[in-house]
Amino acid sequence: MAREDNRRGRDEAPEFADRLVAINRVSKTVKGGKRFGFAALVVVGDQKGRIGFGKGKAKEVPEAVRKATEAARRKMIRVPLREGRTLHHDMNGRHGAGKVVMRTAPAGTGIIAGGPMRAVFEMLGIQDIVAKSIGSQNPYNMVRATFEGLQKAASPRLVAQRRGKKVAEIMGKTAEEAEAPAAEAPTENAEA
Repeated sequence: MAREDNRRGRDEAPEFADRLVAINRVSKTVKGGKRFGFAALVVVGDQKGRIGFGKGKAKEVPEAVRKATEAARRKMIRVPLREGRTLHHDMNGRHGAGKVVMRTAPAGTGIIAGGPMRAVFEMLGIQDIVAKSIGSQNPYNMVRATFEGLQKAASPRLVAQRRGKKVAEIMGKTAEEAEAPAAEAPTENAEA
């Protein structure tokens, strides 16, 4: 029975997808030859707004990827998405010499972004975005800059809650409110 409960617990947990972004081989020269080591950069996400990245180092590639995946799951962030497909607003991110610009896009645009950034957006669940990497092409810096930008993301609901207002006040006037002053304006001019 305990095994069945454990299996159910695992099934109910959110399912995460992972993407290997970069793998780096390093060598150490020793008396008998060369010893190789591997470093892996992995992005993990549930494709519904949660995302994390991690790096792992080991003597074998699978072990490095496993360590990186565990590290990514430990430090995940939540990013609010508009309509579950794009960002709420444009944003910039920076880490070291790596700078990224992320812009919202209308439905049907797709993911227009380079390598490491594309992996982040796919694992995040974004379907429409235009992004550009400026400066460093180092995948580690690009991923960190992307995360730094995504952490700035705010939904209208979060902004309204922070300011103690309603979402409608934050988003601006509704259609009815915009029409009412326009209808009153001609009558005022007629009286004058």
